[in-house]
Amino acid sequence: MELTQSNLSAIAKKIPCPSYDRVSLKTGIVHIGVGGFHRSHQAYFMHRLLEKYHQLEWGICGVGLREGDRTISQIFKEQDCLYTLVTQYPDGSEKNEVIGSIHEFLLAADAPDLVIDKMAHPDIKIVSLTITEGGYNFNTSTGAFNFDSADIQHELAYPHEPKTVYGYLTAALRKRKSNGLPPFTILSCDNIQHNGHIAREMVLSFAIKQNAELAEWIAKEVSFPNTMVDRITPVTTPEVIEYLKTNYDLKDQWPVVCEPFIQWVVEDDFCNGRPPLEKVGVQIVTDVTPYETMKIRLLNAGHSVLGIPGAIHGYPTINACMMDQVMATFMRKFMDVEVTSVLGAIEGIDIEKYKDKLEERFANPNIKDSVSRICSESSAKLPKFLIPTISENLASGGSIKYATFILAAWCFYSDKGINEKGETLEIIDAQKEELTRTAKNTANNRAAFLNQPEIFGELSNNERFVKAYTSAVQNIYKEGDIRKLMSNIL
Repeated sequence: MELTQSNLSAIAKKIPCPSYDRVSLKTGIVHIGVGGFHRSHQAYFMHRLLEKYHQLEWGICGVGLREGDRTISQIFKEQDCLYTLVTQYPDGSEKNEVIGSIHEFLLAADAPDLVIDKMAHPDIKIVSLTITEGGYNFNTSTGAFNFDSADIQHELAYPHEPKTVYGYLTAALRKRKSNGLPPFTILSCDNIQHNGHIAREMVLSFAIKQNAELAEWIAKEVSFPNTMVDRITPVTTPEVIEYLKTNYDLKDQWPVVCEPFIQWVVEDDFCNGRPPLEKVGVQIVTDVTPYETMKIRLLNAGHSVLGIPGAIHGYPTINACMMDQVMATFMRKFMDVEVTSVLGAIEGIDIEKYKDKLEERFANPNIKDSVSRICSESSAKLPKFLIPTISENLASGGSIKYATFILAAWCFYSDKGINEKGETLEIIDAQKEELTRTAKNTANNRAAFLNQPEIFGELSNNERFVKAYTSAVQNIYKEGDIRKLMSNIL
């Protein structure tokens, strides 16, 4: 059976389907970047709000800016923007639900004016984003907006011919301003620390170059709340599509798979109204920073603490690492001994229960998160996720042995390029060449890998850290058995 609006009543006999009237939905949110995460997270929260409270003014219009979005555009056209969310539990059970909160989709490559007009419509209160870190177009070293892009240069010269998210946002805001309408809130939902602040800084950097008067209006009128988002959402595999066909006689061309855990923390800073998200479990706060820090220091860093030694040993997935008692215990010790002490109390959060839940999530056998994905772009991740914990513990006299060992393991990983089984490691990193070059100098200088100040900052000047790091490096290169060394540290 095709997944379409006209078939919902029949599908609902097997799988829960929207009970609200999708035909009567109004669009209150435009979302740019409709990938798996948006569909498992923000769209799911909005679906719950529509399902429980029938506030039909908060439908979502998805927007794809890239030619690569043509596939989902076509699928959404054929499926009336419906899709199945498959939630996979640690015990092997699954919950399936058809999500209906997205009810429109526009492909900017085909209809740029329609996208601008939609965003400029008075009904639109929020434009939300999941465009990945790269979509924000900033220099990772300096944090400054990158004006070198040909598309950015085109938009500056031809403001009415947008190509990037910045061109579309400013075009729509310019139209709203000229029509005497209030602006929309720009809501970043990307996994970037201080995502709202970064979105604001990048939008204003672009707008100042394009139209200083508009930039002044944006700075004064537009809100950019910070958010913290969390739900593990693996890539959809052909097996999931086949599972729905076989078990439910349902043809869904692009379902979404996710874990049961979900969290969204949002600063209450909206310039043109917002949905009552707190009614469906979203945490509305005045400052998202403590929650953001908790997540990146525990979840994101925890992933790396498992992933890097796991890759060296030869484990393919994070749940396989968690089945190894040595690695699982090492990760928990890192969280308990080195992270918890620097976090402090966080309102509404039981840190011990949060860590327990992380262990359960990482061990979920259905969410086979690949080790290579977790290790990818470590040069961008570790300076944010892991190194600040080391720096704070150095300042306070706390333990650094677990996190420092992971940095030493990362050097070995970057140098050797193969795991303990002799298999080639899939190293995905924009800095791969530099990482490999510096790591290979370790044979002559145990601290050579630290000579990357854009990654390690001032750590190479800290005597206590360098001593711990070089000792760990020497043991890893000499022993060649990552699990044994981790066990010795325990």
